[in-house]
Amino acid sequence: MEIKSLFKGFNHYAIEVRNLALSIDFYRDILQFPLLQRPEFDFSGAWFDIGDGQQIHLIENRDVHITLAGSRALHFAFDVSDLVVLKSYLMDKGVLITKDIKTRPDGVLQMFIMDPDGYYIEFTQL
Repeated sequence: MEIKSLFKGFNHYAIEVRNLALSIDFYRDILQFPLLQRPEFDFSGAWFDIGDGQQIHLIENRDVHITLAGSRALHFAFDVSDLVVLKSYLMDKGVLITKDIKTRPDGVLQMFIMDPDGYYIEFTQL
């Protein structure tokens, strides 16, 4: 049996955040990801729908030391239809563009921002 045949798709990516309310404001209000109902776990968190059945899960940990924050070594990326429009929108919202729009060696446009905890988020345009 080929194990790959068992996989149905990517479901979610979870990150720890120091200030859940601040992160919810960022992901819900700035990036406009719909906030999802979440089971009653014994820890604080939030789930967001990022499209195509995929989610981002936030787990609050006020004591977390995010060692890779500020590093692109740990990041997630979203394909968008227009990076210039997105950049303008994000700048209007006061979001720092950490790496401006550039063309990767494969011809794809990319841009990076940081969330409130310092996680890099990449946006790409084919």
